[in-house]
Amino acid sequence: MLDRWLRPWVERPLQTLARPLATRVSANTVTLLGFSIGLIALPTLISQQYLWALGLILLNRILDGLDGTLARIQGPSERGAYLDIVCDMLFYASTTLGFGLANPDHLLPAAVLLACFMGTSATFLTFAIFAAKHDWTPPKNTKGLYYLGGLTEGSETIAFFGLACLFPGQFPLLAGTFATACFFTTIGRMGQAWQKLR
Repeated sequence: MLDRWLRPWVERPLQTLARPLATRVSANTVTLLGFSIGLIALPTLISQQYLWALGLILLNRILDGLDGTLARIQGPSERGAYLDIVCDMLFYASTTLGFGLANPDHLLPAAVLLACFMGTSATFLTFAIFAAKHDWTPPKNTKGLYYLGGLTEGSETIAFFGLACLFPGQFPLLAGTFATACFFTTIGRMGQAWQKLR
């Protein structure tokens, strides 16, 4: 929901970072580096080192934005778009799992949130298949596939992970609130798809 408003503010510093790197590092390399850093957040969450985890999560998200900017400079590829979305989904899942494994009382809220993430992911990716089939391109699309928006997008997910790191004791409440928003995102995307598809 917030991505469209925040993207112009984020894109300028990312371009400043990307330009000197564009001739030296591939976007896919940055994607894999960011993903590796994101995976390191899993053991730090499990061991309840939440501030370290927050730093790793933020660095992962910065690199996730940087790889997209690099791809637009170097020329986007289907492989890059595929790698980016797969790494994102695995990162979101592993981070949520980390919060659940950090505290036995947090396993159920984490499981509910993972289930709701499945809904947002399925509705997003399935619609992208049909959008490609019909050659639909949304205005100002910066992704390698059709990006169907909703209440919970990248910005909201980063904010949720950040709050969960800063207030880990409130994870059940935060996860329940975010899971509810993901549920409504799923329903909203299903409604958009139903109207658009034949």
